[in-house]
Amino acid sequence: SLPGLLLLTSFLLHVKENRASPTRLVCDNRLIQKYIMEAKDMEKRVGQCQALPALRCPAVLPLVDFTFQQWKSKSNETKRREILCDLALLVGAAAGAQGQGSDECGARQLGQLYRHANSFFLLLQTFSWEAGHWEPSCSPRAMEQTNITSIFLTYRQLVQGKLRFFFYDLAKVLCK
Repeated sequence: SLPGLLLLTSFLLHVKENRASPTRLVCDNRLIQKYIMEAKDMEKRVGQCQALPALRCPAVLPLVDFTFQQWKSKSNETKRREILCDLALLVGAAAGAQGQGSDECGARQLGQLYRHANSFFLLLQTFSWEAGHWEPSCSPRAMEQTNITSIFLTYRQLVQGKLRFFFYDLAKVLCK
């Protein structure tokens, strides 16, 4: 899809070779604000779909709430790994919900959310501050939901919260 491709392209075009960091996305606050608005828009549009059915198999969603004090005390690598775990659950939840056959409106929005979350997931894997790479062995706090709209709420909260603050923290280091 075009939005997912644009997200991927914006990351890849602005990666510094020496640190493999998405500099433009981090340093240009307008981009993260754009992704927050897109997440809000997706959530709004799925809320306008006609009578979305409950999921037969509940979606496992990350609990993305956090306290600012706890967040500040973590290293950037720890934050990145935590967000990757959250995104992995969200990508899986969106894919699972798509597979349960929603109406056309819901399926379209789930597809868009899947592409956006998966783009962030793939791109956050491309940079790290510690040796090694991300392993899918994390166990984030999670909950089960049967309401499709809760997937969109969780995604918006993740982008608006952890992801935005993570980019803000990175900007302090990368955008001097």
